[in-house]
Amino acid sequence: MTTPVSGATGTAPPGNAPREALLLHRELDRVWRNDPGLWGQITAVSHTTLGLRFIATAFVFFGIGGILAMLIRAQLSTQHSAFLDKAIYNQFFTMHGSIMMFLFAIPLLEGLAMYLLPKMLGTRDLAFPRLSALGYWCYLLGGTILVVALLAGVAPGEGWFMYAPLSGRTYSPGVNADIWLLGVTFVEISALSAAIELMVSILRLRAPGMKLTQMPLFAWYILGTAAMMLAGFPPLILGSVLLELERAFGWPFFDPKRGGDPLLWQHLFWLFGHPEVYIIFLPAAGVLSTVIPALCRTRIVGYGAIVAAILGMVFLSFGLWVHHMFTVGIPHLALAFFSAASMLVAVPTAVQIFAWIGTLWRGRPELKLPMFYVLGFFLTFVMGGLTGVMLAVVPFNWQAHDTAFVTAHLHYVLIGGFVFPMMAGVTWWMPLMTGRRRIRGLGEAAFWIVLVGFHGTFFIMHLTGLMGMPRRIPTYPDNPEWVWLNLTSSFFGFVMTIGFAVFLMDLVLQALLGKRSPRDPWDAPTLDWAMALPPPNYNFASIPCPALQAVSAREAMLPLARGEGYLPGAPRGQREILVTSVGAARPEHVALLPSNTALPLALALVICGFVLLVLASLYTVAALALVPVAGLIWLWARRMPEAASGADIDVAPGLSLPVRPRLGTTLTLSGMHCLLFANATFFASLLFGLAFLSLVSPGPAMPRWAPDVAVLGAGAAMVLALLAAGTACAGWGLARLDRGGRVTAILRAAAAANLVALLVFSLLVVGHLPDPTRHAADAVRAAIVAYAGLHIAVATLFSAYVVDEARRGELGPGRTGALRTWSVWQGFTVVVSGLGMAGIWAQAVQA
Repeated sequence: MTTPVSGATGTAPPGNAPREALLLHRELDRVWRNDPGLWGQITAVSHTTLGLRFIATAFVFFGIGGILAMLIRAQLSTQHSAFLDKAIYNQFFTMHGSIMMFLFAIPLLEGLAMYLLPKMLGTRDLAFPRLSALGYWCYLLGGTILVVALLAGVAPGEGWFMYAPLSGRTYSPGVNADIWLLGVTFVEISALSAAIELMVSILRLRAPGMKLTQMPLFAWYILGTAAMMLAGFPPLILGSVLLELERAFGWPFFDPKRGGDPLLWQHLFWLFGHPEVYIIFLPAAGVLSTVIPALCRTRIVGYGAIVAAILGMVFLSFGLWVHHMFTVGIPHLALAFFSAASMLVAVPTAVQIFAWIGTLWRGRPELKLPMFYVLGFFLTFVMGGLTGVMLAVVPFNWQAHDTAFVTAHLHYVLIGGFVFPMMAGVTWWMPLMTGRRRIRGLGEAAFWIVLVGFHGTFFIMHLTGLMGMPRRIPTYPDNPEWVWLNLTSSFFGFVMTIGFAVFLMDLVLQALLGKRSPRDPWDAPTLDWAMALPPPNYNFASIPCPALQAVSAREAMLPLARGEGYLPGAPRGQREILVTSVGAARPEHVALLPSNTALPLALALVICGFVLLVLASLYTVAALALVPVAGLIWLWARRMPEAASGADIDVAPGLSLPVRPRLGTTLTLSGMHCLLFANATFFASLLFGLAFLSLVSPGPAMPRWAPDVAVLGAGAAMVLALLAAGTACAGWGLARLDRGGRVTAILRAAAAANLVALLVFSLLVVGHLPDPTRHAADAVRAAIVAYAGLHIAVATLFSAYVVDEARRGELGPGRTGALRTWSVWQGFTVVVSGLGMAGIWAQAVQA
């Protein structure tokens, strides 16, 4: 019986009859396992493999960043130190912050989320496995560029925040700053890929019946983190692109002599930088909300209050960026607003802390190693939060700004709020990752060494900051009062480093020498422990039905392995997952995931080649490198798996679901919505830059621009009309497909309209735009035009791909291919092109 709708929305169908667990395992393992050898590591797209790879690589970069921190502390340990010269010290200082922020913290949380979420949500993989693999390779290659630059002595030295104008061509004439701008932007591809992957997976791949209000709190935290990454990283990417355009081509976005403003960089950077603190904190808090109730043998106190606090923190974090700019001379009313917002964000944080304390109070805490790190978090993070409230008060901030006090506060928040919880999480899930028990005693020793070393290092830095010691200085010959404090901080810094080394040694010895661990050694309630240790790539032999979600992990383990849940085994020889609705998690359709492939690595290598060519100032050749990028993306889409037949798939007795959704949204379309959300944030940041330079910047007035209004107006109207016609053709084509009509001619007309729009747009740009190097207003105008042109070019290629699908006979009733996704991109292109032209017109009128 086929009941794709009524059977899914009504009472949950019963589970499947039990089968032999070993046969199901062999059937699934043939489909989901990695290929053998080195080639298998290159082509793996399993979330389990990639999650572990992210975590391991992040710890390698953590070690590099830690070595740099030791060298910095060695330089500061004495008053007249000549251990490092000034240029090398600045490079080490910059790379320490950049590595810890961009190559350790974010990738570690990405890796842990990738590894755990499918297991917690009761599914077999993430929504876009190849996107996860692409993100990893971009992360590894981008990080390698930065580290190789450090070893070659050409690393950036302007600080991990790269403030203009110090990072401009005038004060940084080499490639050092370019390496940071391009390398970090390359790495951010990984962050945005992970954000899209995680958000779509949480919303669409939860086990049937697992409502949003019932999913583990860890998933709520990662959902908030993904939303913040989609909104927070685009301003940083925009700032990096604009600064690189200024350095490479002389477009003066940040040059005050030509109408630019260095404060624009600070606004764009801290629009990312302050949400970044909460992007790092939220996954760590998710670990705490998972570990604390399990080790207290009780349920978390205040589930609803914690969810509300997560949402409040996500919202409030984007209203605090001027918290870092109190001393730049902004109006006092703005200072008061951002000061109040900076203190207000302490409220949702306090809600979570009191919920965790209430859970500890209600339960029976077991003082096992993860709980040690939980207690270390409470001690450290609360102290960091208190100094954060102090820095939110404007008069105190004026005194302590850019001193060692701020450095101490930052490390109390980051190490207390991220590193300690992540260490608790790693020790908690190590038996799951390795299938082995830890070696007793070593982990406890590491905890105490790290705790004592950390507080000995950074508590004293509060004192040096209050005594006036600036940060980012290599020597202090005229300040003998700082000597003993710095020497003490350096001593304890080395103690802390020894503690981290012991912690990593503990993990390695557990993985190599630990005894076999029993299943679910913690007696945990969540689904991530309802499987073999270490888990197979497919996670579950069957998807947990509501009845199996309601019991403990130990009780659900055997029924899931025997196929008593939904969609048991892999009888069709393909990687199948169950897609559910956003709110109530009703089963909607079965999705087919791609198997092992080297395409992600190939695409990452081509993008890396583009980055290296730009670093070498070979801009024409770099532009040609975009051709293979487009070709590989085309091939990527062509390699999407297809169902062996059009028949519905039996998921459970009385429930059969299609492979292609007849109604509703595909995973690809959900991913496009997330991408366009990030894209819209990027565009909004660009319009913010336009408004800031036009209305706020105190530089010289915009030079006169007197274009042919009639020609420009007619050309702009023609471009928008052609793009709108393409959008209308896409909608018409979808309607005809539903009725079984032919759509090839309609789609060709849409592709032709896009191509003509691109040609007209290019002629307008070449013939009428002024030189973008003469003034910042011209530069930001050119940036908006380039943004719109890129979207029109992508829409043209997108429409050509859909035409190719129609030519191959791949479109029909219930088979829309890329048509629906292209129609969404096409509509977005019309909107941003229109808004961009309106912004340019408003700028011209204001001038």
